[in-house]
Amino acid sequence: MAKKKRVIIIGAAGRDFHNFNTMYRDDASTEVVAFTAAQIPGIADRKYPAELAGKFYKKGIRIEDEKNLEKLIVSEKIDECVLSYSDLPYDTVMHLASRVMAAGAKFSMFGINGTMIKSKKPVIAVVAVRTGCGKSQTSRRIVEILKEAKKKVVSVRHPMPYGDLVAQKVQRYAELADLKKHACTIEEMEEYEPHINMGSIIYAGVDYGAILKQAEKEADVVIWDGGNNDMSFYKPDLTITVVDPLRAGNEIKYYPGEVNFRLADVIVVNKVDAADPKDVEIIMENIKKYNPKAKVIKAESVLTVQNPELIKGKRVLVIEDGPTLTHGEMKIGAGTVAATRGGAKELVDPRSAAVRSIKATFEKYPDIGKLLPAMGYGAKQIKDLEDTINAVDCDAVVIATPIDLTRFVKINKPMTRVDYALSEEGKKELKAVLKAKKFI
Repeated sequence: MAKKKRVIIIGAAGRDFHNFNTMYRDDASTEVVAFTAAQIPGIADRKYPAELAGKFYKKGIRIEDEKNLEKLIVSEKIDECVLSYSDLPYDTVMHLASRVMAAGAKFSMFGINGTMIKSKKPVIAVVAVRTGCGKSQTSRRIVEILKEAKKKVVSVRHPMPYGDLVAQKVQRYAELADLKKHACTIEEMEEYEPHINMGSIIYAGVDYGAILKQAEKEADVVIWDGGNNDMSFYKPDLTITVVDPLRAGNEIKYYPGEVNFRLADVIVVNKVDAADPKDVEIIMENIKKYNPKAKVIKAESVLTVQNPELIKGKRVLVIEDGPTLTHGEMKIGAGTVAATRGGAKELVDPRSAAVRSIKATFEKYPDIGKLLPAMGYGAKQIKDLEDTINAVDCDAVVIATPIDLTRFVKINKPMTRVDYALSEEGKKELKAVLKAKKFI
């Protein structure tokens, strides 16, 4: 019998499990020895369970911290390591490759063939070139357009399985009680709750083949609502890629964002109202060079401030979406724009007040600056976030997360929320595309 190829999947609890399920689970010639975990706190030191891993993995597959990668390659006589997570600058990708090769193994990545599952129903994939470009608001606009056309729409969100993986195999969210049922983190609720609030169904989980089979039963059209800058898990009939002129040039410098940039049928250049026209032009030039056949839609991200009087002339603490500030590397977000436009006297630096895991987040991502990322990957971290907010000396708090943080965090100061949505003009152009492509 031929020797099995021994593999490590380098991941972050999402794409890694999908790559295993589609490429390795039923492959008798390969043994996946371990996953490694990065980016998300608290996801290492557990197992990909036997119930999900299939007939060749009766004991499941261990998940190790990525810092142990070289030791694992040597001790387990690994032949190949497969990169399976997203939003990495190209130098980071090659540093990982060099670590793997110096330890004696092959470094590889999967393309779209084999990892994209074909659906029986039409699929629209909404993806991006970086975390925080505005995928979610774009996908929700598409859902609105399709629902107005009397289509049954089901969205499927990129995975965020940070808890019990067996219980999270297939998750369906149709009402707010489902968020509690599935013990969602803040990061999960930020993605699922807006869909629920607009009367839409969204799925997520671990096994995206099983998820698709269920979603197809209640959908005329499936929307892939991407995460980070990852590629779609489903083979799309239309790919819409969102780019961000506040990070102009990133569309050709990050993995696998450039893949999405090149695959796009439609490129949405979002946030043009907040961007320097020169940065918009950089993106337009890159579209001409790398994907000249794509349809281009320039869109604004429209902000709504609930209590603007709490901003004008005040010293404010701005809380932005966590992943956007951390591995998304954004220096500003909707809250920052709202505070600046609203005449805030000062953006208060929260770093000296940060405690425990929030302090550790600033240490890991020192370029965040004066903004507070809304980290909430578990009850302890939510408490750390609450204690940090309440320890900051400021007049008011500006919250620019997709959900109402005050449902989970008790804030001892005046606060206001900032909502953001794709502009009506952007919606009209998306509607025209969907009509031309015969989705409506």
